[in-house]
Amino acid sequence: MQTILSIKPMLAVLTSLLAVPLILATGEDRPNLREFWSVLAGVVKFSIVISMAPVIFSGHTIEYTLISFYEGIDIKFRVDALGLLFATISSFLWIVTTFYSIGYMRSGKEHSQTRFYTCFAISLSATVGVAFSANLITLFIFYEILSLATVPLVGHKETPEAIEGARKYFLYLFSLSKTLLLSGIIIVYIVAGTTDFQSHGLLRHAQGSSLLFVAFFLFLFGFAKAGVMPVHNWLPSAMVAPTPVSALLHAVAVVKVGVFSILRVVFHIYGIDLMASLNLGITTAYIVSFTILVGSIIALSKDNLKARLAYSTISQLSYVILGAVLLTQYSMAGGIVHIANHAFSKITLFFCAGSLYTAAHKTEISQLSNIGKKMPWTMAAFFIASLSMIGVPPAAGFISKWFIALGSIEAKELPILMVLLGSTILNAAYFLPITYKAFFEKERVSSHSDHDLQDHHEEIKENPMVVVPLVLTAIISLIIGIFPVYFLDLAQEVLR
Repeated sequence: MQTILSIKPMLAVLTSLLAVPLILATGEDRPNLREFWSVLAGVVKFSIVISMAPVIFSGHTIEYTLISFYEGIDIKFRVDALGLLFATISSFLWIVTTFYSIGYMRSGKEHSQTRFYTCFAISLSATVGVAFSANLITLFIFYEILSLATVPLVGHKETPEAIEGARKYFLYLFSLSKTLLLSGIIIVYIVAGTTDFQSHGLLRHAQGSSLLFVAFFLFLFGFAKAGVMPVHNWLPSAMVAPTPVSALLHAVAVVKVGVFSILRVVFHIYGIDLMASLNLGITTAYIVSFTILVGSIIALSKDNLKARLAYSTISQLSYVILGAVLLTQYSMAGGIVHIANHAFSKITLFFCAGSLYTAAHKTEISQLSNIGKKMPWTMAAFFIASLSMIGVPPAAGFISKWFIALGSIEAKELPILMVLLGSTILNAAYFLPITYKAFFEKERVSSHSDHDLQDHHEEIKENPMVVVPLVLTAIISLIIGIFPVYFLDLAQEVLR
C-alpha cells in the first residue's frame, strides 16, 4: 500500500470554510447569491472528495500534515476507504440539503437565515475534517468544532424550548468529550506514544490490560454523538431545531461523526485482534443491543413525528457499532455500509417531516389521516425510506441488516440474531402505521370549532423545492439497495 502526499484532503475541509465570508457578505439583502455560495461550495467539496476515489480504490492512502506540535502530536489528514465513504455521503447530502433548506427556510419565512447557512458551512467543514483525520488528536479538534458550530443551529428558533434543547446539547457533548473522550485519548498516547490511525490497529501489538479495556468504554460513551444509551438524551432534545438541521446534522453529520469515530477506534486504534482478546467485541455488542431494542420501544410510544424519528435514529445508529464489534467479515461490512444506508433513508424521513410541517403544519402522527392523498410525493418517499429502515428488499437497509445478521450467525451469537429480528419487528410497528394512516385511514370529520383548521387542511399543497430533494434521496436509497457496489467495495477496502 502506497501513501500519496496531497493537499486535496485539506482543500476538501477548507472549501465550505472559504464560503463562510461570502455567505456573510451577501447576507439577508441578497439571499439568492448567499444560497448560490452554499450550493457552489457543496459542489466543489463533493468534487474534491470524489476525485480521490480512484486512488483509494487502488489500495493507497492520501496524507497531508498541517502542523506538527510535538512527537506523536500533530494535525494531520489521511484519506482511506472508511474516511472516503463518510466524506462522500456527507458532502453529497450537503448539496441536497442546501436545496431543501432554501425551500424550507423561505416558505417558513425563518429568521437569521444567514447565520443558519454560515453555521451549516462550518459544520460540514468539521464533518469532513473528522472523516479525513489521521489521528485521534485531529479528530478530537474537528469533533469539538462540529459541536460548537451546531449549537446555534439547534437553538435557531430562539424559543425557550429551543434554547433549553441547545443548552442540553452543548452540556452533554462538551462534558463527555472533555472528560471521558479526552481521558481515552491520553491513555492511548501514553501506551503507544502516538494516536495515529493504522490499518490493522495502532494497539494491535499492545499487551491486553484492564486499562485498555476501560479506555475503550471511555471512547464508546465519550463519543456521545453516537447516541449509545445512557448518553443519548441530547438527541431527542435537539429535535427542536429546524428540520434541515435535524435532517443533515442528526441523520448524517453529527450522529454519523459519533459512530464513525467509534469505528475508527475499533478498526484503527484497537484493531480486531485486540478487541477479540479483551472480549471487548461481544461486551459492546450486548450494550448496543440494549440501545437498539429500547430505542425502538420508546419510538413506538411517540406521537410527535420528529420525536419518533429521533428515537429511531438512536436505535439505528447502534446497528453500525454492532456490526463492527461482532468482528466477523460479514458483520463488519454490514456495519460500515449501514452508515450510508441509514444516512440516505433517515434524511429522507426527516425531509418528509419538514415537508409535512411546511405544507400542512402537521407535527403529530395522529394528525396524518388521509394526508397521503394531498401530499402523495412526500408520503410515498416516506414509505420507501421506512422500508429501508425496516430492512425490506430492495431498499438499502436490507443489505446492511442482512450482512449483520449473517455476521451474528458467523459469530455464533444467537441472542444478537434475536435482537436483530425483534428490532426489525419493532421498526415495522412504528413506521408502517404512519403510511397506513396517511393513505388508508379516513380523515377525521371536523366539528364547527375546527372549521378553520379543516379549511386549511383542504388547501394543502406540496412545495416543489422541498419535495424534489426528498424524492431524490428516496430514489437513491433504492438505487444503493439494488446496486450497493460502491459502498461494499469501500467496506472491503477498510477490512483488507
